[in-house]
Parts: sequence; C-alpha cells; structure tokens
Amino acid sequence: MNSLQFHYFRLVFLLGERPLLQLNSLAIFAGWVITPNILMLGSIDALSMALTRMLIFSEATILKAWKHVASLAMEDMIAWMQEGGQVGIFDATNSTRERRNMLMKMAEGNCKMIFLETLCNDKRIIERNIRLKIQQSPDYAEQPDFEAGYEDFKSRLDNYEKVYEPVEEGSYIKMIDMVSGNGGQIQVNNISGYLPGRIVFFLVNTHLTPRPILLTRHGESRHNLRGRIGGDSLLSDTGEIYAKKLSNFVEKRLKSEKAASIWTSTLQRTIQTAGPIVDFPKIQWRALDEINAGVCDGMTYEEIKRNMPEEYESRKNDKLRYRYPRGESYLDVIQRLEPVIIELERQRAPVVVISHQAVLRALYAYFADRPLKEIPHIEMPLHTIIEIQMGVTGVQEKRYKLMD
Repeated sequence: MNSLQFHYFRLVFLLGERPLLQLNSLAIFAGWVITPNILMLGSIDALSMALTRMLIFSEATILKAWKHVASLAMEDMIAWMQEGGQVGIFDATNSTRERRNMLMKMAEGNCKMIFLETLCNDKRIIERNIRLKIQQSPDYAEQPDFEAGYEDFKSRLDNYEKVYEPVEEGSYIKMIDMVSGNGGQIQVNNISGYLPGRIVFFLVNTHLTPRPILLTRHGESRHNLRGRIGGDSLLSDTGEIYAKKLSNFVEKRLKSEKAASIWTSTLQRTIQTAGPIVDFPKIQWRALDEINAGVCDGMTYEEIKRNMPEEYESRKNDKLRYRYPRGESYLDVIQRLEPVIIELERQRAPVVVISHQAVLRALYAYFADRPLKEIPHIEMPLHTIIEIQMGVTGVQEKRYKLMD
C-alpha cells in the first residue's frame, strides 16, 4: 500500500458515505505546525522524526529530501483521487509558504485543498503534551531515557520555530487556543460547500482532553435466549445479573469522575441494564436504538431464511448495505449516529454507552478506525465492556469480560 492510499476513516465515517459520493475531489492537507506556541495534534512518523534530527547537520539536504518525499506522496494522492478517492489527509509539517505553495501547485486542476493549522499559546498545555508525547508515542517507544526523549522533542520544536510561517494563503482553517476548552477561536478562510462545512463543524466540536468511553451491550435479553432479533424485550435472569455486575464495575472505575454520565437507547433492555447504576445521570438516545429490522422484527434468522429466502441471501451477501424491508441498513445506522458521535467528541468526562450490537459495532469502528466493510462483522460479545481511552496520542483500548 502506498503512503496515502487510505481514507481518514473517522472523518469519512462522521460525514457519512452518501454525501461523499457526491463530491469526488476534496483533499485535506493537514499541516500540523509545531513551535513552542503551536501544539501538535497529530503524530510524526519515524521518517519525519529521523529527518528532523538530521536537520541539525544538513538543512539543504533535508529540504531536498522532503520535497522528493512530498512529491511522491502527492503523486500517490492524485492517483488515488483519480481512482475514486474522495478525502485524503496529508499529515505533515507544512510549516513554510514554500512547502504549501508547492503542494497547491501540484494540486491545481486535480483536487481541492484545505490547510489546517492548530495553535496553542498555553505553555502549561504544551508542557503537558510534550510529556505525554514522550510517555505514550510510538516515536519514543525505544527510548528508555525520558529526559533524553524530552530534550530530543524540544530540539524538534526549536527547529520548527526557526522556519515556521503562519498559514495565510489558499483555503484554510485555523484553530487558536481551542484545545484547553476555555474559549479560543477558529478562523476560516475561503471555505464553502457541504463537505468543508462539515469538517469545520467537526473541528469546532472536538478536543483532546483525555477521558474514557465505555461501550457495552445490554445484558442478555429474553429475545436473545430465543434467538429473536429486534423487539423491546426485558432482560433474562442472566441479563439482570450482568446489570448488577456492570453497576459495581462502573461505580469502582468511575468513583472519582463526578461528571461522568450513562447513555442508553430508548429500549427497555438497555434502560434496565443501566438501572442499578447510581450517582451518575442517565440520558436516553433514540439514535442508540438497535438497527430497525422492519418486517423481520421479532423473527429468528432461521425463520427469515425459511420464509424470506431472497432477503436472507441479500443480507448474507452484503450486510453493510442490506436494508431490512421497511427497516434499516448498517449505513442507515451510521448516518443516524452522527449526533451521538459529535456529542461523544465534545464530552470532557467519561461516558458509559449501553446499547445494541449493530450500533456498538458502528461506534467502535469509528473510534478504532476500522473500515466500513468490517463493521457488520466486528465481534461485540454480551457481558463485555470495551473501554476506549481518548487522549493526545490517539485511542487505546481495554476489554473487561464480566461474565462467561
């Protein structure tokens, strides 16, 4: 796979598949600029890290090497766009006008381009994130000496500061002092259209405050026992036991998190699962309801196979796009989850989401950067908690199986 032959799944997921199909040539070049006053929100790969260290010895050689690598990556991007690609992220330190002008010239006539610049003037946040970077980033996984890693990263910042020139050309989004969550501002220049607008909306509502998100299915339901899909049944005896175990887990795990909240669907089995949990507010979301099985609601898969063989085969052949008669597809579920995702991104305190298999597959795929085609097949077992830790260096995952 070439360097840019991928899609930025979390952004594509959020914006939805259908709007993207109508816009065939948008490339986002994310210029994560780093100086003591500019906070890096992304990560620098091993190649960039090596090139930065070499900058001390041979700036002219590095500049030439960067142009060559950037040109190759850009060629990959253009080729990918011509093959049907829709959104690309060029994650690099496009910190000078010369670099950005080179990219714009290469993009001319091939794709549209938006520069994204993030700036932070809070030295405390910068210091915190440098330390988190050294502790958690794969860039420093093989560096056992924290102080040596710290000095290395500081020297990288110093080198970027020497050459940094603010973004003032083309289409750009500039986020200033927004990472702290205490105000800040966003500047937008020459941005228009549906998809760029959605990108701005997403950026306004996201942040990097470390906090966990806990995903779990409801406890075993009476319909689960009978193999029936959909419906609004109550928990089985086993499901009620899980509800109590979940309550104990949440109250221990989040005992110091007074602002945490519990989110459920509007269906009885999730509300009942959340019932024993106390001391935390509970919010019901209709968007978290299970996939609508339409005329198949309450049936077993064996009954569908016997009575509706064509529907059974259609679903078997393409679970992602298959829509139950008078019901929903996985793509429909993904689309209705957008407000939930936006709100999860906005939250600064832990959230426990108690929902259903199809919905949690989609939410998990969003945070874990899993391709759309994999969503209907992601394992999402009963009586298991998936803890996703959101933070500066990305997403980390833990699983807790509370019952066999």
